[in-house]
Amino acid sequence: MGKIIAVTNQKGGVGKTTTSVNLAASLVATHRRVLLIDMDPQGNATMGSGVDKHDLGASTYEVLTGKAPVEEAIVTTDEAGYDLLPANGDLTAAEVELLSLPQRERRLREAVNQVAARYDYIIIDCPPSLNMLTLNALVAAQTVMIPMQCEYYALEGLTALVNTIEEVRDSLNPFLQIEGLLRTMYDPRNRLTGDVTAQLSKHFGDKLYRTVIPRNIRLAEAPSHGLPALLYDRASRGAKAYLALAGELLRREQGSATQAVNT
Repeated sequence: MGKIIAVTNQKGGVGKTTTSVNLAASLVATHRRVLLIDMDPQGNATMGSGVDKHDLGASTYEVLTGKAPVEEAIVTTDEAGYDLLPANGDLTAAEVELLSLPQRERRLREAVNQVAARYDYIIIDCPPSLNMLTLNALVAAQTVMIPMQCEYYALEGLTALVNTIEEVRDSLNPFLQIEGLLRTMYDPRNRLTGDVTAQLSKHFGDKLYRTVIPRNIRLAEAPSHGLPALLYDRASRGAKAYLALAGELLRREQGSATQAVNT
């Protein structure tokens, strides 16, 4: 069964979709089988993967509401190389419809379990709020990756998110863990960046990725071309950073597996 990672932060504009798309592409570059799930009604991960969100046969909405099986909704991205469960504005309606459906928090988990064996990694791009869609992602996931900027308000939001993860673990998903914290739009010249990094390191230790994602124009341009940065400009600092993140993620996995064998 593939590892399921929810990429989330209740604060918007921190690089969730950029991370989801580029991590998926970077894992494919290491010959892993990857499924990217778009759980945001804005459909940015869908468009950033080169798939037209306005021309979908079936989407995350149909899967969550039981109108279509997950196998029918998954599409293959031609250039990026990963499979995609796409989304568009229809997903907004799912929030209301889910309220009256049985097992409403577990609808995504049930769908993912049907296809998880096909993939090494399943990445879930969450919306920038704590709602029924994000809750479905957290219940389906094994771990949570938290992209964040190194700024004061980010720390405040992080406390709320960690509390939410603990509540979900206590009530709905006892196996949910924090995968890691990823510093995005990183500017080492900023003094606050150093201060926030020190606090994150103190409180989260090795959960803080050594890899940082710099501010990079190529990362910002790539979605308008429907491509991950790796395919838009492989030599860019942004593309290299996400390749490094994929490498760090895989090394952690190997280290955990080795430790489990030795204990």
